[in-house]
Amino acid sequence: MVSTFPNASADLSRVRLDIRAIHPQIIEWRRIIHQKPELAFKEEITSQFVSQKLQEWGIEHQTGIAKTGVVAIIKGSKKTQLNKSNNRVLAIRADMDALPVQELNEVSYKSQHEGIMHACGHDGHTAVALGTAYYLQQHRDSFSGTVKIIFQPAEEGPGGAKPMIEAGVLKNPDVDAIIGLHLWNNLPVGTLGVRGGALMAAVESFRCTILGKGGHGAMPHQTVDSVVVAAQIVNSLQTIVSRNVSPIDSAVVTVGELHAGTKGNIIADTARMSGTVRYFNPEFEGFIQERLEQIIAGICQINNANYDLEYWGLYPPTINDVGMAELVKSVAEEVVETPLGVVPECQTMGGEDMSYFLQEVPGCYFFLGSANPKKDLAYPHHHPRFDFDETALAMGVEMFVRCVEKYFN
Repeated sequence: MVSTFPNASADLSRVRLDIRAIHPQIIEWRRIIHQKPELAFKEEITSQFVSQKLQEWGIEHQTGIAKTGVVAIIKGSKKTQLNKSNNRVLAIRADMDALPVQELNEVSYKSQHEGIMHACGHDGHTAVALGTAYYLQQHRDSFSGTVKIIFQPAEEGPGGAKPMIEAGVLKNPDVDAIIGLHLWNNLPVGTLGVRGGALMAAVESFRCTILGKGGHGAMPHQTVDSVVVAAQIVNSLQTIVSRNVSPIDSAVVTVGELHAGTKGNIIADTARMSGTVRYFNPEFEGFIQERLEQIIAGICQINNANYDLEYWGLYPPTINDVGMAELVKSVAEEVVETPLGVVPECQTMGGEDMSYFLQEVPGCYFFLGSANPKKDLAYPHHHPRFDFDETALAMGVEMFVRCVEKYFN
């Protein structure tokens, strides 16, 4: 359910006229991208579109980074007395990939790719970054440093941020700080969520097979019932959070899949489960995994069962630098109505590979409200009818441009 804010509106009065003037083009770019969604590391049409626009505008850029990534460089020309600001580099990150979802929206810009959809707003992120690149190229005299705009593949998994970093995207020139946004249908348009510290959770996954001994449902004493063992494990895993994690911290252990058996009167010899682990505190890395295996091993031992466990991490927590978060918050207070328009303690157990960038350089990732229930634009992310109020696109460009100006000047 979308939160309600008394002053949430699609008012663009605080967006400068030059950005309002290109707003229709930004919407058009977003819809072109929306119609041609592509999965992780296959964003060839999208990256070609981005490159084409950057080339049209005379913006220096590289393509083919981590397969389909694009990086643009825009150098400001404003002269300042502080030579240090002239040498600094601020990065802006936008993700480009879509999801394996069949779109159910009946709109003119509906996905033309069967079973693939921009169901998380990444088409909007790319359009906002393009709008920002266009504006900054036209107004290089408004800032003094260098802006590096990173168009990243594969955020939805397996993750494109880390391969881009390994390919040197934060080097040559070296990035001093980074910002990024996520259009957010958990907040109404006209609001913005930002906080220092943990914004989004670490994402870890596990898959476990319980190896028992099958048999007749009427003769359980001859078996090792994998279903009974699995049921005990599912219940006991919940004690990791309730009894091993401080109530002041937040964590989640969820078993989302459990499969066993073929018939009601047959005791299954194997049961398979999989799940996800989320937490904000980086100190939990390795701890929840260790406790999870201890519980599985212990329950299997007392039931004479065996197990096969796979556990892997996807993304670390997304942790904002406090100073950069304050910069973004101060800009937000100029762009959206305050105080209710800025949500300072907005958090989610969702995960993001923006976290890898934030581990390398100080930065801030923030949520830009994009839901509008009055227009039936409030479906949650990853829903086949997800869409957002495109007014947020102009607000996103305004946010990025003001952050650039404030960071350097």
